[in-house]
Amino acid sequence: MTDFEVGEKAVYPGHGVAEIVGVERREISGSAMEFYVLRVLENEMKVMVPKRNAVAVGLRRLVGDAEISEVFEVLNRRGERISTATWNRRSREYLEKIKTGSLPAIATVMRDLCILRTDKDLSFGERKMLETARTLLVQELALAKGIGEGEMALQLEALFTSVGA
Repeated sequence: MTDFEVGEKAVYPGHGVAEIVGVERREISGSAMEFYVLRVLENEMKVMVPKRNAVAVGLRRLVGDAEISEVFEVLNRRGERISTATWNRRSREYLEKIKTGSLPAIATVMRDLCILRTDKDLSFGERKMLETARTLLVQELALAKGIGEGEMALQLEALFTSVGA
């Protein structure tokens, strides 16, 4: 079981980076449970995650150097087949990848949509999904690399403008 300390940053799948702001004890159905109290950085939302279920819900530490390299490998990969399924089906697939909280999986969503937008105008749903993936990537990568989010966003966008993808 992974224990988090108050003040530590962690990733809550689908919501992004959160700060552990406390640990609370609550009684639920007659039994005492401990909860991590998280503050999601993106929108200040407070979330309580049972300590014993933290791993099951995918709460994890920020990525390290090896995972960062893997994310950039995914983003730089070209020639991958982009699903030709309808947007509804692709949307579900992309949403599932985002919900995993896996940065390489989220990177595939961003990469595919960035490549797709060179061939056609993205729909509102596609643009929203791209923005979600980009936000999650920028936030965690910037913190993990110790740089500003603006700088990280520029680095990611450069991957898709300089290559002409």
